[in-house]
Amino acid sequence: MTGRIFLKLIAGVLCFLLLALVTVDYFATEVASDSYLQNLTSQLAFKARTLALTVEQPGGMDVDRIRSLARAAGGRVTVVRSDGAVMVDSEANAAEMENHKTASRPELLAAFRGQVGFNRRTSATLGVPFLYVAVPLSTESFQGAVRIAEPLSEIAREARQVRLRMLVSTIVAFLPAIFIAALLARWISRRFATIMTYAGELARGNFRARLPLSGSSEFDQLAQKLNETAEKLQQTVEQLKLEHTELEKVERIRKDFVINVSHELRTPLASIQGYTETLMDGALDDPQHNMRFLGIIRHNAERLARLTADLLTLSRIEQKRKRQNLEFEPHPVNALIKEAVDVVRPIAEKSRICLRTEPAPDAASVWCDVEAVSQVLSNLLDNAIKYTPAGGNITVGARPTGHFVEVYVQDTGSGIPAEDLPRLFERFYRVDKARSREMGGTGLGLSIVKHLVALHNGTVRVESQVNAGSTFFFTLPVDEFELANKQLNPEFTAP
Repeated sequence: MTGRIFLKLIAGVLCFLLLALVTVDYFATEVASDSYLQNLTSQLAFKARTLALTVEQPGGMDVDRIRSLARAAGGRVTVVRSDGAVMVDSEANAAEMENHKTASRPELLAAFRGQVGFNRRTSATLGVPFLYVAVPLSTESFQGAVRIAEPLSEIAREARQVRLRMLVSTIVAFLPAIFIAALLARWISRRFATIMTYAGELARGNFRARLPLSGSSEFDQLAQKLNETAEKLQQTVEQLKLEHTELEKVERIRKDFVINVSHELRTPLASIQGYTETLMDGALDDPQHNMRFLGIIRHNAERLARLTADLLTLSRIEQKRKRQNLEFEPHPVNALIKEAVDVVRPIAEKSRICLRTEPAPDAASVWCDVEAVSQVLSNLLDNAIKYTPAGGNITVGARPTGHFVEVYVQDTGSGIPAEDLPRLFERFYRVDKARSREMGGTGLGLSIVKHLVALHNGTVRVESQVNAGSTFFFTLPVDEFELANKQLNPEFTAP
């Protein structure tokens, strides 16, 4: 790739230099020819004046003398009378030559008017291109002009020599330019090849590749822009991968949710349908069984109602998470605990369970949605009462921990095996499925707790040992600043 780019660049440079060479040759030849012609015209005018002085002397019209002067001057000499008659010519018989006072010989017409005249044309006598220069001539016997002519072949020869010297000089001058152009073409071709290779990497999806930067040239600026583009593409691709992973996760949760809801609904519905059909088939009139069957139907209907209520609660949590319409206000944490304990105290006393509180400092307050926190405490207390045997204890307390207040619900129930703790807050997950259904649990209570706490940027955890009870902890922020300057808890998973 580098070789092809280099050859194209150097070929372009050579074409440019060749064009420049041709241009220089053309204009240099024209300038040299014009300069030589002007110099030759001046020299011939000087020689013509010198010849005119010689011809004006006695005996100056002698043909042999004129020919000698012509050889000395290096040109053809012609003496012409003002009426156009040729008196003497160094190259031809004057008596046989035509009259020269014509418009085709403007140099003589100018000389007859007392001026120096010159012209370039082909000689009618010899058929050779000449440069003619004529000066006025005045003797006692006649008035006329002396003309000297030199073949233009001499001008062409001199022009060729000048042209050759110019070409050689130009070529020699272009050699360093060619060398520098080759180096520049090599450098440019390498940079182009590097950028093209890098573009190929981007096309193959390798957005982590980067171009090296070595300065502030246009290539480095282009490399910087390409690197920035690759970085943005990399970020976009990683974001898309993350979103794709999240979508897959949400899709798995949705499928599991549908399966779990279907499973949870199927059992009570099947029970209600079965016992209803039994009653309709005649058991309604059986005093030994009809009330028991109706009780089972009522129990499963209540279970369906609780399941529906919990599903609606999860839906409301999702809507609040999206619309940010929780009503956050400061509340004394001890008041929240007292209110929740007072609500469940009759149920605990009926089950002969002792409810105790361990208040936080009086000034302790939390920034929360009171309805959501009441729901969290209600679910935790409800679970504690269900799994704590008669004569057991349940303790609810709180303690400040930095910018948060940690609330806990401790029971002396049966405890939770260690292998079940990581999945305890998943939807529909039950440690003892048979016992949970028997007690009317839906498997959604702890999942609701987790999501509501996450909406407050808090965390939830559990400590438990089998046959030694369990303690559930969750945290709430103490002020609005802590709530507003943190992202949603990463443990939060959308329903």
